[in-house]
Amino acid sequence: MYFYISQLVLKRFTCIKSTNQLLLSSKRSISRIKNMTGQTEARAPLKKFQNIIKSPEDKRSYRGLELSNHMKVLLVSDPTTDKSAAALNVNVGFLSDPDYLPGLAHFCEHMLFLGTEKYPNENEYIKFLSEHSGSSNASTYTDHTVYYFDVAPDKLTEALDRFAQFFIAPLFTESATERELIAVNSEHEKNLPNDMWRMSQLEKHTCNPNHPYHKFGTGNKETLDVIPKKKGINVRSELLKFHEQWYSSNIMALAVLGKESLDDLEAIVLELFSNIQNKDIEAPRWSDHPFSDEQLRTCTYMVPIKDIRNLSINFPTEDLNEYYKSSPEGYISHLIGHEGPGSLLSALKTKGWSNSLVAGSRPGGRGLGFFGITVDLTEEGLQHTNDIIKLVFQYINMLKDVGPLEWIQEEQKDIAAMIFRFKDKESPRTYISGLVHHLQDYPIEDVLCIHYHLTEWRPDIINNILNSFTPDKVRIGVIAKKFQKEATDAEPWYGTQYKLEKIPQEVLNDWTNAGTSNEFRLPDKNDFIPTNFNIEPLDKDITEHPAIVQDTALTRVWFKQDDKFLLPKANLLFDFVSPLAYLDPMNCNMTHMLVQLFKDALNEYAYAAEIAGLKWELSNTKYGLILEVGGYSDKQHILLRKIMEKLTSFKIDPKRFEIFKENYIRQLKNFAAEQPYQHAVYYLAVLLTEHSWTKEELLASTDQLTIERLEAFIPQMLSKLHIECLLHGNLSKKRGLELVDIVETSLTSSFCMSPLLPRQLLLNRELKLDDGCSYLYEVQNNVHKLSCIELYFQCGLQNTENNVLLELFAQIIQVPCFNVLRTQEQLGYIVFSGVRRSNGVQGLRVIVQSDRHPEYLDTRIELFLESMLKHVMEMSNEEFERHKEALALQRLEKPKRLSVQSQIFWQEITSQQYHFDRANVEVAHLRKLTKDDIINYYQYLLDKAAKQRKKISVHVVSMADGGAGTSNSPKKEEKGSVEVIEDVTVFKSSHGMFPLVQPYICMERKGKKCKL
Repeated sequence: MYFYISQLVLKRFTCIKSTNQLLLSSKRSISRIKNMTGQTEARAPLKKFQNIIKSPEDKRSYRGLELSNHMKVLLVSDPTTDKSAAALNVNVGFLSDPDYLPGLAHFCEHMLFLGTEKYPNENEYIKFLSEHSGSSNASTYTDHTVYYFDVAPDKLTEALDRFAQFFIAPLFTESATERELIAVNSEHEKNLPNDMWRMSQLEKHTCNPNHPYHKFGTGNKETLDVIPKKKGINVRSELLKFHEQWYSSNIMALAVLGKESLDDLEAIVLELFSNIQNKDIEAPRWSDHPFSDEQLRTCTYMVPIKDIRNLSINFPTEDLNEYYKSSPEGYISHLIGHEGPGSLLSALKTKGWSNSLVAGSRPGGRGLGFFGITVDLTEEGLQHTNDIIKLVFQYINMLKDVGPLEWIQEEQKDIAAMIFRFKDKESPRTYISGLVHHLQDYPIEDVLCIHYHLTEWRPDIINNILNSFTPDKVRIGVIAKKFQKEATDAEPWYGTQYKLEKIPQEVLNDWTNAGTSNEFRLPDKNDFIPTNFNIEPLDKDITEHPAIVQDTALTRVWFKQDDKFLLPKANLLFDFVSPLAYLDPMNCNMTHMLVQLFKDALNEYAYAAEIAGLKWELSNTKYGLILEVGGYSDKQHILLRKIMEKLTSFKIDPKRFEIFKENYIRQLKNFAAEQPYQHAVYYLAVLLTEHSWTKEELLASTDQLTIERLEAFIPQMLSKLHIECLLHGNLSKKRGLELVDIVETSLTSSFCMSPLLPRQLLLNRELKLDDGCSYLYEVQNNVHKLSCIELYFQCGLQNTENNVLLELFAQIIQVPCFNVLRTQEQLGYIVFSGVRRSNGVQGLRVIVQSDRHPEYLDTRIELFLESMLKHVMEMSNEEFERHKEALALQRLEKPKRLSVQSQIFWQEITSQQYHFDRANVEVAHLRKLTKDDIINYYQYLLDKAAKQRKKISVHVVSMADGGAGTSNSPKKEEKGSVEVIEDVTVFKSSHGMFPLVQPYICMERKGKKCKL
């Protein structure tokens, strides 16, 4: 796999605003500015850029600006948008931290959310966004920091006013500084057992210690509190100094998307952001590389937390941004990362040494970069790391010998142009936050197309890069548990065990003289590149929602021709329902193995389709298999036919079976090292779902997992199925049924098919808790220092009224929950409240991951929920209506991509609820709710005194060093009225089940056509 072409995608949208509405919108925007500033005149921009290259299908309007304070701005006007968004990028990151305060840039990012001079309330910004269907986030990188939000379109100006103050006059109060330190430390502790974070920091630790890349960017309590206090350093003063030094308008870039006209957006931005001070500083740039000669020709052996095995091969590169019009690194990534016949990965898989490969360039900071090749290692591959690296150099030598070929670049150019032309639309927040950094590095005219317009051919740069990939400039990393004994060094911030040594000269000589191999060849020309982009004429009987167009004992087909996105794409989804798939742990394991081995076997053929924008996925579920084929509709039939041919005649490679079985066993064991909150979510599902095999049960049955059993299982499973399909997109009904026929014919001609009975198609149900109950299930975790709690209050079956009452209550408490438990009490970095839905049953959940014991967290959450009754009672009608409208806007937000709309339809189909107009129906009911309805709902189901209250709490208790379980905690007999679940099977056997939610529309049950 290669990472090269950005996945920033747009979809066509139809304008729904009239000219009068736009004029009214403009007047309101100017009026809002008058109300906030008392004036309408703003400083004129220094420059305007109107000729921004955009996709032919993109109906938005764009304008670039350079403000009087030299801030770069991209304005995006979209009259049809149902969300507005903005993002601001500051061209400074953690490489600019003072040496004596690691993590300061990251800490500054946290602190900007907690009050400004104009809006001193710590909760103001997040509360405002929440009440207006918005959200926000921020991230700190090596050389830049990005802040972004989205909000209801008519609240963009007010949101921007609050946002701009981050960069004008933040408070950095003493109290907030002290408290937020705990959050930064908690974030670091969350990452401590994460192997990706550990690998990243180990790379920094083993680079040139005098280079800023060596720094510890996250920061923790030690670096931002303990050490500074010992040295007499005031961290709040340092925050103010850092903001004062680096937060300068001339190294900032802003992107704003709104429904307003470009002139209106310009007026808003000029008024609100021209006041950011220009300190006329230069964004830092690093011309020297952190991998100097001393750090090259080295191999680092790392011990992971999870049982994973990887080999990474890295080369230092220059900053390649200036070559974006020719993308030489993209050309090289495409070839080294190719997965088709004759590829590097193909050779590695044939030898049984690896299953996956990723190649590509990555930035390290302005002025420097890296090119990396990473492969996973089989058990045998771990014994052949030097041989794998030799193969890599042989492949690179082949590329050098062949030289850059323009036809390959032209093919990539055509694919990129096709993707740009038919870009899917993204959510405004994702789109804007992805674009804003481009303003810093590229001409404003090119910011939309930098990854898509390959207008130059630079074979000289390709040759230069390839020629730099030599053994004397390589850094190797090998990650495996086997290095536990010999890896005696420890990285200081994460404690990662490692060993660093120079690569022996004889090994370097062997790689230098590797030559080439006849195993390798360049990819064939890609026959999957679409040539027909015509939009199918709309059927005369087109429906608003999916409709059944075929219903037999074997197959039910839902069809929806696209009449909104109007792109040459379609999504085909097939649910192969089999009662054998999840019959017992062994069958579950065999279904998983079938999927993994099949995807592996088809990968070489299908990789060309993936490059050409034609995706496919096969996954196993509790109910069988789901096959998805999506992307450009032109050649979907070719790929679908090949998939079905391969599936119905699938033969298992014994060597691949053993490799994937070992992978699967490691995967099951590695679950122990997942985040505590993931464990809490998992165990709650185990407790409440009618049928669920645990990781332990699945692992125990792998002893009996053999190739002979799997070979016997596959035809059994595929010969007794029901298929439910959704065809959605650029398809006529006739063509859609022809695609279904490919699937049906493949199965019926290969197996003696036997349809399922309707009762074999029933879904799992959810366990029904008793009124007034309070259950506790406790598990231990030995990997993470943090513990976790998930509190769940079961609220009954899904229906229109119950859905909106629960969602509105969750909306009302979301910000207070975060503010109280996270910002004020600093219980942990991860604090979440929201709705849990499973098997047609729903409830309120609160999750907190913390260094405190779950018993303590339980009491704090309960106290918080008690306070919410008063909070709702005292809430003004205006604020209550704002919450209703925020939820309504969120629910009515239109999907931006065909694939998202397909998944919404598919969720209704696979859940057998078929409520395709759910959003409109439920929002109509939502808008009728009163404050008394929410109060009554709370008092009936959630109040501590409520007879109908149903509570279950999952406690994941850390037994790791320093974990909450290692200190004194309440014993089970002291837990009062809480009933402790000692045995999951006994617990589940003592409860009934909720009935299944009945279909929203009147229709026959699946399989009813069966006459057996």
